[in-house]
Amino acid sequence: MALSVMAQSGTNSPYSQFGIGVLSDQSQGANRGMGGVGISLRNGNRVNTLNPASYSAIDSLSMVFDAGVSGQITNFKEGGRKLNANNADLEYAVAAFRLASHLGASVGLLPLSNIGYNYSTSYPVNDVTGSGFANTTMTEVHNGSGGLHQAYLGLGWRVFRQLSVGANFSYLWGSYDKSVSAQSSDAYVSTVTKTYTATVNSYKLDFGVQWEQPLNNNNFVTLGATLGLGHKLHGDSHCIISNTDTQLGTSSVDTLTISDGLEIPMTIGVGLSWRHANKYVVAVDYSLQRWGNLGLPASGGSNGSYDYVVRKGLLCDRHKIAVGGEWTPNAYSSKLYNRMNYRVGASLATPYYKVNGVDGPKEYSVSAGFGVPITNVHNSRASIRSVLNISGQWTRQSLPGLITENTFRINIGLTFNERWFAKWKFN
Repeated sequence: MALSVMAQSGTNSPYSQFGIGVLSDQSQGANRGMGGVGISLRNGNRVNTLNPASYSAIDSLSMVFDAGVSGQITNFKEGGRKLNANNADLEYAVAAFRLASHLGASVGLLPLSNIGYNYSTSYPVNDVTGSGFANTTMTEVHNGSGGLHQAYLGLGWRVFRQLSVGANFSYLWGSYDKSVSAQSSDAYVSTVTKTYTATVNSYKLDFGVQWEQPLNNNNFVTLGATLGLGHKLHGDSHCIISNTDTQLGTSSVDTLTISDGLEIPMTIGVGLSWRHANKYVVAVDYSLQRWGNLGLPASGGSNGSYDYVVRKGLLCDRHKIAVGGEWTPNAYSSKLYNRMNYRVGASLATPYYKVNGVDGPKEYSVSAGFGVPITNVHNSRASIRSVLNISGQWTRQSLPGLITENTFRINIGLTFNERWFAKWKFN
């Protein structure tokens, strides 16, 4: 029984104790209202980090800034118990601009994973020490915090009219601290605390390609693909075991270390979208993260003997499919509600970790939102604008016998589209 849950930065999910934590949504505000799609999307007035090839579409006169925050309320349910928790987080800060003809660039900060939980479980243990104390209750207290982050520089080059390629070069850093403390109602039973820590300073490489095929003057089909390289993160993982014997008044601390035990997987993604003039966009994405063949630092052992090694079989491949669409009634209308972008989307993702030897809960998500033009300069040929992107997202994770999570999240992103590179002529 989960007795308590406390809000942490980025997440408050007990499932964040597994692997490197809850994997973050790396899309921007406009994409989040569309279910997180973006592998095949190209827009000269937005930053789309899901495929670096899209940077080649950035308008030559524009400097685009985008920053986003989120707030969420999560309901946890286990057996007959329910509990609510809420938190907020700064999600991302990115920018994009044109470097040269057909060459766009982007820089920014993105999250990779989040860890944040605090809960306890209790269970009966009869006469643990043989001292005659029956009906002993053991309580395990679980705490964790941390996560991984990335700062990136990306380039996107339009090779010719239909084909664009790109790459993101990221510096990856972060740390985590997870602990499990076993406490007994029997004063003669030892208290054991295991603390798991790791610090990461590494890199991340992601590549993308997009093919935009015009069907006629108003209809375009775009096919996109991405590849993220998997590799070891070159960080040490530690397991610190503290054992306190209250009966004898003694304590001991042992530290076990694994060098270079953490990895990120190879990631493959494909996407397809259809765009009609400046009115409709429909897109679908599929991604695969190859976690299943990776190991994870984990402890084991019994009867006072512990080991700490990289174990296989704790992770599994993660599949995700997302669909989304956007509708703009009239991008050049004088009426605000006609110039707004209306968005809707949904996604389904399988877990990348196992719980008690079986695959963890699947993640179901639906979202809807809109983009509100803040400033607008428009004529018959072009539209340059800054946009406030707001979306609501409902996510559910559940598996029989485990905690069920229902999360409602509000995403707010502000896209500044500044006309920095226009050459002004005075007569």
